Amino acid sequence: MAASPGPAGVGGAGAVYGSGPLGFALDSGLEIKTRSVEQTLLPLVSQITTLINHKDNTKKSDKTLQAIQRVGQAVNLAVGRFVKVGEAIANENWDLKEEINIACIEAKQAGETIAALTDITNLNHLESDGQITIFTDKTGVIKAARLLLSSVTKVLLLADRVVIKQIITSRNKVLATMERLEKVNSFQEFVQIFSQFGNEMVEFAHLSGDRQNDLKDEKKKAKMAAARAVLEKCTMMLLTASKTCLRHPNCESAHKNKEGVFDRMKVALDKVIEIVTDCKPNGETDISSVSIFTGIKEFKMNIEALRENLYFQSKENLSVTLEVILERTEDFTDSAYTSHEHRERILELSTQARMELQQLISVWIQAQSKKTKSIAEELELSILKISHSLNELKKELHSTATQLAADLLKYHADHVVLKALKLTGVEGNLEALAEYACKLSEQKEQLVETCRLLRHISGTEPMEITCIHAEETFQVTGQQIISAAETLTLHPSSKIAKENLDVFCEAWESQISDMSTLLREISDVFEGRRGEKYGYLSLPKPMKNNANLKSLKPDKPDSEEQAKIAKLGLKLGLLTSDADCEIEKWEDQENEIVQYGRNMSSMAYSLYLFTRGEGPLKTSQDLIHQLEVFAAEGLKLTSSVQAFSKQLKDDDKLMLLLEINKLIPLCHQLQTVAKTSLQNKVFLKVDKCITKTRSMMALLVQLLSLCYKLLKKSETDTNRLNSFQLQMENNGWVSVTNKDSMDGKI
Repeated sequence: MAASPGPAGVGGAGAVYGSGPLGFALDSGLEIKTRSVEQTLLPLVSQITTLINHKDNTKKSDKTLQAIQRVGQAVNLAVGRFVKVGEAIANENWDLKEEINIACIEAKQAGETIAALTDITNLNHLESDGQITIFTDKTGVIKAARLLLSSVTKVLLLADRVVIKQIITSRNKVLATMERLEKVNSFQEFVQIFSQFGNEMVEFAHLSGDRQNDLKDEKKKAKMAAARAVLEKCTMMLLTASKTCLRHPNCESAHKNKEGVFDRMKVALDKVIEIVTDCKPNGETDISSVSIFTGIKEFKMNIEALRENLYFQSKENLSVTLEVILERTEDFTDSAYTSHEHRERILELSTQARMELQQLISVWIQAQSKKTKSIAEELELSILKISHSLNELKKELHSTATQLAADLLKYHADHVVLKALKLTGVEGNLEALAEYACKLSEQKEQLVETCRLLRHISGTEPMEITCIHAEETFQVTGQQIISAAETLTLHPSSKIAKENLDVFCEAWESQISDMSTLLREISDVFEGRRGEKYGYLSLPKPMKNNANLKSLKPDKPDSEEQAKIAKLGLKLGLLTSDADCEIEKWEDQENEIVQYGRNMSSMAYSLYLFTRGEGPLKTSQDLIHQLEVFAAEGLKLTSSVQAFSKQLKDDDKLMLLLEINKLIPLCHQLQTVAKTSLQNKVFLKVDKCITKTRSMMALLVQLLSLCYKLLKKSETDTNRLNSFQLQMENNGWVSVTNKDSMDGKI
């Protein structure tokens, strides 16, 4: 199936797909509906488990039993939608059809079983007090829920294989077309093949972008982003480099320039497949060394473990680990760009760390034979000393790398060398070309080495990947700029050669800008301005041997508060399911009311995941931003519903406006709560926000249901009127009535 043209670029992670029974890349199947149904289904199964987690003799009211029945029906409905998607995927992939269909049948049976076992109409055991004892077959529901999770997982895993196969197939198509582009000899043929290549690259971008969004491993996600960024930039380079070769077929530097682009694109394509399939070609292993900051973090964890277990590891291992870390600091001390002061300080701190480790080992040996309080305190002091030394070393390394990078970026901000290369190319000055090519090579080496140092102090694996990507980009692009400049110098009047050099210079300038952003992010992480999580999602670990240390502690929720948050979250998750069920009823899925309702349901689901410590919302800022957008979306919904109400009769209009007037103040209240600072009282703010969100979702469900009923009623009235008018027209009455009306006789 061909992809329809769309606004998605190679670098973006989003995707616009074409038409067809499943659309391009299983549009209505895997990439949209499966994810949506999975989000509806899995929390409901979790709620089933929660609801049946009770004592066998516990009695439940009619209200509770109706809630249980509602969950069971919602699960069955969601399973039905899931199965339809699974069957559609199976029909498109005959090699997996039998396996997917079997899993779909199991899921369907499990859903029906849950619905039957939670159906209160099947319960006839009345108690004297008028209450009904909760269903007796609790074990049956648990078994059905487990079967459901198992079968859904099977379908998702099989569907995942379909996506992987699609990405590999798409990559192979791109490679095949690239081989044809490499051998092309005429402009006309090149234009035709490049047009096909462009469509195939868009298809590959869609598939790999969706895969990037679905990756849970941040390191893999960063690698995928880097590979896709290479493909995005190289697509334009390939166009101009190929055109330059066709215009100047005997120019060696032009061919060298083009080959460099093709080689880099092939490596990036292979990298994407490596990430998608989670395996390296020919069984290779990742040989990239651990950064200094990562090494220090692991070393500190090992020495801190001695507080709990003196026999946790060997003394030799600790010594070797520290030596590996200090050996890597030679990247800093051996660098020609490191100042004398920084070099001396790094060497001094390295020597101090070695001495303090020897002291720690000495105390450690004594602690293994003597279990006295004084030895324990001395061990604690040794651990704190070496930790402090390593922290000081981290600060020095961070200062060295960031200062070097900042100075370098400032010095090359005006891109003097690039401007000079462009000028010498147009002038055809080979002597000046050699001079400025040498200067660019020096600049390239400085940037490559700086990226290597930044990687050591980056602080997170994704940023390590970004540093490696920047290092590779400067290394390759620097050589390509020189070859492109050489081509222009040899053919100074060539417009295409000038355009080609401009494209490579723009890529260099873009990478300089990216490096500046990366430097800011590294500093943010080092200074603790990123990655802050809510207290109730990440409670601090108790500190040992520090009873006398006092610090200000934020307001942390106790177990009762955490249970309250979890309960609110479950109710919110159920309401998102109810909203999705109401949305499914609408025939016109492009209706504004439906779109705003779907957006609100999706955001509420993210909040539900947040209460479980999952999902895309990680920090306080993430949550606040999501709540503000949710409230704004609610106000947009009310505007659309008000516009819809103008089409209704007075009684219906009044009924709808009454519901709208309940939602509008809730939206404003949520905006106020989200913006209000409660300092360290995180739980109180989260509690208020989720309570408001839950109330808004309950109103949303009512509004969607009411709007749908009124829409159907309006359509029915319109159809009756049209039918009546048609009947009157057939009987010859309409024309007379219209005429009389115009004449004022009736």
